[in-house]
Amino acid sequence: MSAAASPSAELSLGRSPWTGRLRPALWLVLLGAALTSVVLVDENEFVIVERLGVITAVYDQTQPSASDRGLHFKWPWPIATVRRFDRRELLFDPPAREMFTRDRKNVTVSSFLTWRIPSAKAADIPLENRPVVQFYRRLGSRENAEARLDARLRAALSAEIGQSELNGLLHVDASDQGPGEERPLSAVAQRTLAALTAATGQDSPVENLGLELLDLRIRRINLPEGNRIAVYERMRTERLRIAERYRSAGAAERLRIESQAQRQSDELLARADADAERIRGEGEAQALTILNEAHALDPQLYELQRTLAAYSQILNRQSTVVLSAGSRLFRLLQEGLPPSTSESPPPPVVAPQTNAARANSSGEPVE
Repeated sequence: MSAAASPSAELSLGRSPWTGRLRPALWLVLLGAALTSVVLVDENEFVIVERLGVITAVYDQTQPSASDRGLHFKWPWPIATVRRFDRRELLFDPPAREMFTRDRKNVTVSSFLTWRIPSAKAADIPLENRPVVQFYRRLGSRENAEARLDARLRAALSAEIGQSELNGLLHVDASDQGPGEERPLSAVAQRTLAALTAATGQDSPVENLGLELLDLRIRRINLPEGNRIAVYERMRTERLRIAERYRSAGAAERLRIESQAQRQSDELLARADADAERIRGEGEAQALTILNEAHALDPQLYELQRTLAAYSQILNRQSTVVLSAGSRLFRLLQEGLPPSTSESPPPPVVAPQTNAARANSSGEPVE
């Protein structure tokens, strides 16, 4: 008998030749059904389970006391399908839009919005009313949600920008002031977010779309490319005017300081000159006093010195002097040196007083 049995022999034994070939495929089908029957719910997602198009389970509870994170079971695919949605905070960054202010100035506003799909407040809420179900049925994906948010955000932000003037939007108290809640752009963003979240009915993002808006910020406000050069030139002219005003004020202040310094300098020099004249007069007076006292010790010697000094001034090789016989100046030439006992000494010589010598006791000159 051969090692391999013939098909006729297998049929005679009651076994089909396809039984051995179908057994591995059956195991694969059973394994695939078992794997698709398992639903693993992650911490960062919401899960919706559908059976033949009907929602049978929603896993959206994140509170520690009633959390439904973890392992769950369902009918195998394709009877039951799983829809997964991100429950984390998502950032929506739309392109910059051109808007008009109240004073009809067009600006380009760039903003960003953070949003998420909120969890159900309680586990006993009907499945049809849960936010993730609303999001799935009305939007379906993140791209559709951001497209809807873009339209609403643009309308609300345009309305708020249209109620403000350009100078108010760009106003800052200091050049180095950082971002804060009190800035004009921050106030506009807060009002816009409040207008979006306060909507009810068909316009409510939570009730109608299953979205929760968390924060809205204005990243940048700029001028359109067509008007930027003209506006920059106007700003440059304004800054030049302000700079010229500062320069004029600085020049006036410089002249005031220079005139005040010159006046103080003149006063100091005048007082210094007055003190110098007074001191010089006092010195000359003391010198004359000392000289008179010295001459009073020998009047004849003083008279002789004065006469000789006069001779040196008026007599030389080319001068001719005509004097009377009784002149005292001629007496020395005629009689010679006088005897030691001469007439009474002449009065002391007193020099004429100057203004500085006639200064009062306080040091001020007498006019």
